[in-house]
Amino acid sequence: MEKILLKNIENPNSTDINEYIKAGGYTSLPKAIGMVPKDVTEEVKKAGLRGRGGAGFPVAMKWTFASADPKFPKYLLCNADEGEPGTFKDRPILEKNPHLLIEGMAISGHALSAEYGYIYLRGEYPAAKHILEKAISQAYDKGFLGDNIAGKGVKFHLAVHQGAGAYICGEETALIESLEGDKGQPRIKPPFPVNVGVFAKPTVVNNVETLSNLPYLIAVGGEAYSKIGSPDCPGPKIYCVSGHVEKPGVYELPMGTILRDIIYTHCGGIKGGRKLKAVIPGGISTPVLPPDKIDCPMDFVNMPKHGSMLGSGAVIVMDETVCLVKVCYRALRFFEHESCGKCTPCREGTGWLRKILGRIEKGEGMDGDIDLLLSISGNMLGKTFCPLGDGAASVVQNFIKHFRPEFEDHIRSKTCTVAG
Repeated sequence: MEKILLKNIENPNSTDINEYIKAGGYTSLPKAIGMVPKDVTEEVKKAGLRGRGGAGFPVAMKWTFASADPKFPKYLLCNADEGEPGTFKDRPILEKNPHLLIEGMAISGHALSAEYGYIYLRGEYPAAKHILEKAISQAYDKGFLGDNIAGKGVKFHLAVHQGAGAYICGEETALIESLEGDKGQPRIKPPFPVNVGVFAKPTVVNNVETLSNLPYLIAVGGEAYSKIGSPDCPGPKIYCVSGHVEKPGVYELPMGTILRDIIYTHCGGIKGGRKLKAVIPGGISTPVLPPDKIDCPMDFVNMPKHGSMLGSGAVIVMDETVCLVKVCYRALRFFEHESCGKCTPCREGTGWLRKILGRIEKGEGMDGDIDLLLSISGNMLGKTFCPLGDGAASVVQNFIKHFRPEFEDHIRSKTCTVAG
């Protein structure tokens, strides 16, 4: 497949606006501005574009909700708070193709009649902040941002806001709270951000990868775009692969590429010829899969049918030398640390799960610990404002579901008999 999102990132000057224009950039923005805003949304609807942040919500539907709200001004927020372990799919766009994102945001701003946009950037991406701010300045100088974009009288202003390293701010309402200067904690929904978002105004929050799809989509049209990838989830998808593969990295492939093909064809198989033991397909919060479950299309519709979720498309591959009790423990250590503390089931539950897993991992596990883990995690599900608590509980439940004998062996043997 021809590269769309990662096109030209090998060019050492890819962040320069003149190089982006030479490669065909900023041609879709004038085309979009020449259209009525609702017609831009209609093209996105025809394309079948879904959000790439993890939920896979139809983009045009979200835009329509915000556009229908009579309140003004409206805001567009780009969620660039890429903080989930194993996830690094947005970083190449932010650091090597920033004008693709800027053009996509300007197109989206026109479709929403939003005059202001913010890129909420992960705190641990200092290089990206410098690159984005320079690219935004270049876009203003060339007339692609400002009060009169492309001489068409359309207004859209854009700024970067850097977070402070809190994973919870990847949740859209916590992101909004942080952007407003408050503690980054999720809001109860409804009301949803499309009606009551930043500064209590209609707000659309889209992911970096989602917005970066728009220049190509507008260039070729929604119908042509919809022919890429799977019928239910069209378009290209960036999969980032880490762990025990021969060629870890970032791969742009058609949405719906089979997980086995990603691992064995594109990434060269398991490192050192060892056996595959487990795969986390979409970032640490998505359910782990055993080797016999990897013949599944990596999209938002088919992954749940195979017992997991696409999530961010961050594939973490583990070979036979890995102790999965330790992996589960480390995941819960992360969730406990990143819990904002607002919801009791998450605040207390992640700590309890981490402590029990920690003692099992150290060889101090007791009979009944596995059932206790399942009981605690079961009581966390569906009882928090945001998905962090659910994600932590799901990690525990699915590791035990697929690899219970390894947990039992840890308790019985008082040591790890697996890790190499």
